[in-house]
Amino acid sequence: QVQLVESGGGLVQAGGSLRLSCAASRSIFSFNVMGWYRQAPGKQRELVARITSGGRTNYANSVKDRFTISRDSAKNTVYLQMNSLKPEDTAVYYCNAADLYGNYWGQGTQVTVAS
Repeated sequence: QVQLVESGGGLVQAGGSLRLSCAASRSIFSFNVMGWYRQAPGKQRELVARITSGGRTNYANSVKDRFTISRDSAKNTVYLQMNSLKPEDTAVYYCNAADLYGNYWGQGTQVTVAS
């Protein structure tokens, strides 16, 4: 059973920063890809950023140059550093991991950006 535990969400003023963490229950290199998605009220869940086992990264256009995905293999943890936050970044952020056998989700962490 794969477990992904997010942390680091909260309330921040516009222009501020937050770092989200996603701790996996097994080696992050056992997944083909790990990423962060978000879902705002009334909207569909969308990809924010992802990183492959080989280290390739992809970002949504709306967060490029503001957010950075990274990982620490020793801690089995993937991070999302979010800078220059905007009110439109307000959402529940979910960690995701995928391997040959399935697609796994964390429970989500709320990020609220006040204007």
